[in-house]
Amino acid sequence: MKLLVIEDNAAMQTTLQRSFERRGFKVVICDDGARALSRWRASVPDVVLLDLSLPGQDGLDVLSQARAEGLTTPVIIITARGTLGDKILGLNTGADDYLPKPFDLDELEARIRALVRRQGQASEARPADAPSFCGLRADAQSGAVYHHGQPLDLAPREAALLRALLVGPGQAVAKDKLFELVFADAADALPDAIEVVAYRLRKRLPPGSAKLVTLRGLGYLLQPDD
Repeated sequence: MKLLVIEDNAAMQTTLQRSFERRGFKVVICDDGARALSRWRASVPDVVLLDLSLPGQDGLDVLSQARAEGLTTPVIIITARGTLGDKILGLNTGADDYLPKPFDLDELEARIRALVRRQGQASEARPADAPSFCGLRADAQSGAVYHHGQPLDLAPREAALLRALLVGPGQAVAKDKLFELVFADAADALPDAIEVVAYRLRKRLPPGSAKLVTLRGLGYLLQPDD
């Protein structure tokens, strides 16, 4: 398993590299936010460990750009910014997990392995090729969604919801089924959280593409935006 560690603190770099290499991981280090995306693309990691306070470019900006490009690698933010507001911002930007410093290495390893398991399960469940609809198309490998070839700037959960609806455009998908697909990695999420994601996605769909329709008691579906 390969880890990309985007962290500028030399002591933390050494600790993570030595510890995880002993555990059988391959570890790639990047110490600069400005170079993080190019290293991310080149290393093809299984999980990214991302600090937020980086030279060159802030970690949240790195994460936002990565998700906008369609990089779907699971990300665990490791940072000294540990307030509730920081966590919410990091998760909403596209992180899959958030672990404030100082942390226990055994707990970090457990979180890494849990993310990889969920990623593998999601890949097995994902359709081989989601159909296009009203110019919208989901890439089966990266998970990115495009409109007439241009990537949409969607948060990970928004993209997950849109991908699920693109499997059967024009057909209603139940809210509980969508919740299972979109929040598979969030054990503490409430079922109504899918409504928030649907609200955000509805505002992000390009004009003239598709509209997200709510069917009370049934769920959601995509229809042409006439």
